[in-house]
Amino acid sequence: MSKTEYYPNINNKAVGGYVRVFPVYAPKLIVKHARIFLSGVIWVKDLGRLEFEKGRFLLPRRTQPNVKLAILELNELIEAQSSEAKIA
Repeated sequence: MSKTEYYPNINNKAVGGYVRVFPVYAPKLIVKHARIFLSGVIWVKDLGRLEFEKGRFLLPRRTQPNVKLAILELNELIEAQSSEAKIA
Protein backbone atom coordinates (compact mmCIF):
# COMPACT_ATOMS: atom_id res chain seq x y z
CA MET A 1 0.00 0.00 0.00
CA SER A 2 1.48 3.34 -1.04
CA LYS A 3 1.29 6.54 0.99
CA THR A 4 -1.21 8.07 -1.40
CA GLU A 5 -3.53 5.12 -0.89
CA TYR A 6 -3.21 5.34 2.89
CA TYR A 7 -3.47 9.16 2.98
CA PRO A 8 -5.76 9.96 0.05
CA ASN A 9 -6.24 13.64 0.96
CA ILE A 10 -2.64 14.72 0.40
CA ASN A 11 -0.86 15.62 -2.77
CA ASN A 12 2.58 14.01 -2.64
CA LYS A 13 4.15 16.51 -5.00
CA ALA A 14 5.04 19.93 -3.65
CA VAL A 15 6.62 22.82 -5.49
CA GLY A 16 10.13 21.65 -6.30
CA GLY A 17 9.94 18.29 -4.54
CA TYR A 18 8.00 15.78 -2.53
CA VAL A 19 5.98 16.03 0.67
CA ARG A 20 7.38 14.06 3.60
CA VAL A 21 4.60 12.25 5.46
CA PHE A 22 4.80 11.86 9.24
CA PRO A 23 2.14 9.37 10.42
CA VAL A 24 2.56 10.59 14.02
CA TYR A 25 3.54 13.91 15.59
CA ALA A 26 7.20 13.43 16.51
CA PRO A 27 8.57 16.95 17.15
CA LYS A 28 12.28 16.08 17.28
CA LEU A 29 12.13 14.12 14.03
CA ILE A 30 10.11 16.85 12.31
CA VAL A 31 12.58 19.53 13.45
CA LYS A 32 15.50 17.41 12.23
CA HIS A 33 13.85 17.17 8.81
CA ALA A 34 13.25 20.94 8.66
CA ARG A 35 16.83 21.75 9.68
CA ILE A 36 18.28 19.40 7.06
CA PHE A 37 16.13 20.47 4.10
CA LEU A 38 15.63 24.16 5.12
CA SER A 39 12.53 24.65 2.97
CA GLY A 40 9.66 22.46 1.91
CA VAL A 41 6.37 20.93 2.94
CA ILE A 42 5.51 18.12 5.32
CA TRP A 43 2.24 16.46 6.19
CA VAL A 44 1.60 15.39 9.79
CA LYS A 45 -1.35 13.24 10.79
CA ASP A 46 -3.93 15.26 12.80
CA LEU A 47 -2.15 18.55 11.93
CA GLY A 48 -2.19 18.50 8.14
CA ARG A 49 0.16 20.31 5.79
CA LEU A 50 2.97 22.36 7.35
CA GLU A 51 5.34 24.55 5.35
CA PHE A 52 8.83 25.54 6.38
CA GLU A 53 11.27 28.05 4.95
CA LYS A 54 14.88 28.74 5.99
CA GLY A 55 14.56 26.02 8.63
CA ARG A 56 11.54 27.58 10.38
CA PHE A 57 7.88 26.64 10.19
CA LEU A 58 5.52 29.22 8.72
CA LEU A 59 2.37 30.09 10.63
CA PRO A 60 -0.65 30.35 8.29
CA ARG A 61 -2.98 33.34 8.64
CA ARG A 62 -5.91 31.12 9.57
CA THR A 63 -5.19 27.95 11.47
CA GLN A 64 -6.65 25.74 14.15
CA PRO A 65 -5.38 26.28 17.71
CA ASN A 66 -3.74 22.85 17.94
CA VAL A 67 -1.81 23.49 14.70
CA LYS A 68 -0.68 26.91 15.93
CA LEU A 69 0.59 25.40 19.20
CA ALA A 70 2.44 22.67 17.32
CA ILE A 71 4.13 25.18 14.98
CA LEU A 72 5.17 27.34 17.94
CA GLU A 73 6.58 24.28 19.71
CA LEU A 74 8.50 23.20 16.60
CA ASN A 75 9.99 26.68 16.14
CA GLU A 76 11.00 26.78 19.81
CA LEU A 77 12.79 23.44 19.40
CA ILE A 78 14.60 24.79 16.34
CA GLU A 79 15.69 27.88 18.29
CA ALA A 80 16.87 25.75 21.23
CA GLN A 81 18.91 23.50 18.94
CA SER A 82 20.38 26.52 17.14
CA SER A 83 21.48 28.14 20.40
CA GLU A 84 22.99 24.82 21.56
CA ALA A 85 24.99 24.62 18.34
CA LYS A 86 26.29 28.18 18.77
CA ILE A 87 27.40 27.48 22.37
CA ALA A 88 29.13 24.17 21.58
